[in-house]
Amino acid sequence: MGEARIIDGKAIAETLRTRIAAHVRVLQSEHGLTPGLAAVLVGDDPASEVYVRNKRRATEAAGMTSFEHRLGRATGEAELLMLIERLNADSRVDGILVQLPLPDQIDTHKVLEHMLPAKDVDGFHPINAGRLATGQPALVPGTPLGCVLLAKSVQPDLTGAEAVIIGRSNIVGKPLAQLLLAENATVTVAHSRSRDLRAIARRADVLIAAVGRPEMVRGDWIKPGAIVIDVGINRLPAPEKGEGKTRLVGDVAFAEARAIAGAITPVPGGVGPMTIGCLLANTLRAACLRRGITPPELSSGV
Repeated sequence: MGEARIIDGKAIAETLRTRIAAHVRVLQSEHGLTPGLAAVLVGDDPASEVYVRNKRRATEAAGMTSFEHRLGRATGEAELLMLIERLNADSRVDGILVQLPLPDQIDTHKVLEHMLPAKDVDGFHPINAGRLATGQPALVPGTPLGCVLLAKSVQPDLTGAEAVIIGRSNIVGKPLAQLLLAENATVTVAHSRSRDLRAIARRADVLIAAVGRPEMVRGDWIKPGAIVIDVGINRLPAPEKGEGKTRLVGDVAFAEARAIAGAITPVPGGVGPMTIGCLLANTLRAACLRRGITPPELSSGV
């Protein structure tokens, strides 16, 4: 067996964003509607700054309106909740995303629950999570949806596939399990307390690593020919690049896994671009649904 196929998340996300931009133009010409996405950033976390900047650029490139709200690290919970209320009431805003993590003085659950479910384009509101879990239409978190689209770019029909997710977070692991069940996969959610993670992982036809531990998943964890989706983004020292320099790695030991897997996502350039693409797809969907317009099908054949 040769090296695994590299799943090009950048190219697949670009196809998705091109479709979104085309549908935005249709909304503008036929309905006089431009979808709007509001991003809220509290504090000055460098990674969050990068994410918000990238989301703004992608939003504008798709022809949507971008609204940005930056609040200081000392912002109180009440002030943030008041801003969410204003965005809920603003007819120009179809999607709201609050960049996580929030400072310690703010209750993240309370903030997410304060958002209108119809504008919750991150898919984190309990109503959207519940609708997903019960098989009803919902706004779905972008990273899990991106993972499924990447896996389906290799194997369009996941029926009967053994899927193993390492990680059980509310943001990735749990919603991803629901999405894979909807694709008729057989799903195992493993985590730090699971016995013999290696043996569980080696059963997987589709293995998704989302634990936040650099290169934890080794080559001998991979079933030959498996599809490997690496959600992790970790920074490690890179002394060969100079003092203080870092390199990005995933939760999977890429070189080892590539020698065994059938297809694998790189880090960077795999799941990350899909997260933003799916966020824009959710914003377009929310803009349509709020006005009684049938939303377009964007994901097939991506």
